[in-house]
Amino acid sequence: MKYAVVIEKAEANYSAHVPDLPGCVATGASVAETEANIRDAIKFHLDGMREDGLPFPAPHTVCEYVDAG
Repeated sequence: MKYAVVIEKAEANYSAHVPDLPGCVATGASVAETEANIRDAIKFHLDGMREDGLPFPAPHTVCEYVDAG
């Protein structure tokens, strides 16, 4: 499964969240570090859901870049 990830620049680092997995977040000093950390966070989140007997939500968020001009 592939989940959409949003990475944003914060004041002193980067943060990421997964819209289809509420509460699944990560931070990092760079975009690359944040990407690695959110991959780990997704695995951890899904492992917790599996242990709790919860179904994995189907990915439904769509990401697109829109030209503003």
